[in-house]
Amino acid sequence: MSRILVLTAHRFPDESRVNRALIEAVRPLPGVTVHELMRSYPDYRIDVAHEQALLQSHDALVMMFPFYWYSSPAILSEWQDAVLTYGFAYGSRGTQLHGKPLQLVVSTGGDRQAYSAQGYNRYPAADLLLPFQAMANLTGMDYLPPHLVQGVNDLSDARLAQEAAGVATRVQALFTA
Repeated sequence: MSRILVLTAHRFPDESRVNRALIEAVRPLPGVTVHELMRSYPDYRIDVAHEQALLQSHDALVMMFPFYWYSSPAILSEWQDAVLTYGFAYGSRGTQLHGKPLQLVVSTGGDRQAYSAQGYNRYPAADLLLPFQAMANLTGMDYLPPHLVQGVNDLSDARLAQEAAGVATRVQALFTA
């Protein structure tokens, strides 16, 4: 059975209605490890050896986060800087992540129209996530199309439940990826 590491990154995990629902949808799935970065590292001091061991012991990686300033929350950026090192994640001997699927699950306050050429943000969210695809390319990971949960500022409880179920389905699909 595959093991899937779900890294969550939210500045205020206790205040997030949406990310909490998404986390709770995937937490009970067999073979899934949910790792909440802000709970583990509120001081941003990443335990690199522990994080690299987690990556090595899992077959797929999911990064789950809200879109902040067209990127991820700072804790995920810090995690990338600290953990994805030369000789581990890239370089001639940095092959530890080769072939592992990378799935982004990203929530946005704006809806799909806001993230379009004609919308408020002027670019589709998938285009704004291209640095993650570049990271996957460098580390030899298999970048999957991002799963976007959009318009969360106006999400009803019923719609949130549907979105959470969709995320669980997407994560379960990684078992066969």
